[in-house]
Amino acid sequence: MRGLAYQFKSVWKDKFCMMSFVLPIIVALALRFSGTVDLSSVAEFHFGVLENELTARTVCWLERYGTVTAYGTQEELVAAVNEPSTNVIGVEACGSGIRTMVSGDEVDIFRQTADTLPVLYEERGEEASVEVTVYKRPDIMAGLQNIFPVMTLIVAMFMGCTFNAMNMIAEKENGVDLINQILPMARGQYMLQKIFVGFAFGCLSSVVTAGICFHLSVQGTLFMLALIILSAFVAALAGLFIGKFSENLMVGVACVKIMLIIFMAVPLLAWLLGGDGVVSILCYLVPSSATFEGMMELAKDGQPEIAKDIFILAAHCIIWFCLYLSIAKGQEKKSGGSG
Repeated sequence: MRGLAYQFKSVWKDKFCMMSFVLPIIVALALRFSGTVDLSSVAEFHFGVLENELTARTVCWLERYGTVTAYGTQEELVAAVNEPSTNVIGVEACGSGIRTMVSGDEVDIFRQTADTLPVLYEERGEEASVEVTVYKRPDIMAGLQNIFPVMTLIVAMFMGCTFNAMNMIAEKENGVDLINQILPMARGQYMLQKIFVGFAFGCLSSVVTAGICFHLSVQGTLFMLALIILSAFVAALAGLFIGKFSENLMVGVACVKIMLIIFMAVPLLAWLLGGDGVVSILCYLVPSSATFEGMMELAKDGQPEIAKDIFILAAHCIIWFCLYLSIAKGQEKKSGGSG
């Protein structure tokens, strides 16, 4: 208990850890009271054409589906299509029809539109003979509204990694780690002290953030708690690895930032690009992918695949925990043999 009390005191003295704890809560409050982000302009279709290449009738037909921008040269059109911040679909004349041009990094809906547009243009004359039923256009960007609170929640869960890594590195630099190595402390007791505080504060920050950002049913709340507990535990274990192998504070800070970027970028890119098959399986090697998937389903009141996401996170917890134990045990044998 004294060891845990010492670890708790370390949290209040570490400004970096306190910022990691408080910042997600502040962002969650800002998202809660600022309202939803307007992404309606992102959901519109944008077409790029060459000046004087398409007929006026074709341009008018394209304007029925989105905005049309004319470019003076082929290079300007290609640059607009390849611009990562846009979803411009290039449209060029191809005989009596049209062909489309995309960069490949667009959201699924824009790639599907680019594939369908030439066929739709060829069959435009048959509209009068076909009975058409017009449905309300779905908001294809509605899911993007949930990205901000979900990513904020993942950052809150990551607090345990930050604390554990910074705490262990500080003990190395202050000489406390040498004292810990000669104390009659079992390996399990040491891991408990190092994991528990970061895990507990990561869970607390995540629960407060989730309470601000989400309004869930009882079942959804239980599932959210399961995701938070498992994800915070994995993050705390990641902090142990960083703290153990980082030689100094600068290396530790760099590793923490890289780990945070991986935890955020991999699930986000997989979701935006619609990865499936082998790509989806590889993304699950990063534990936050299962967390992100489950929380996105909860955010849109869907039915998440509870068993799959929890199983993936539980497997990560077991594998990372056993791996750290084996590495620590191997280092102890090595140091004992050399002594």
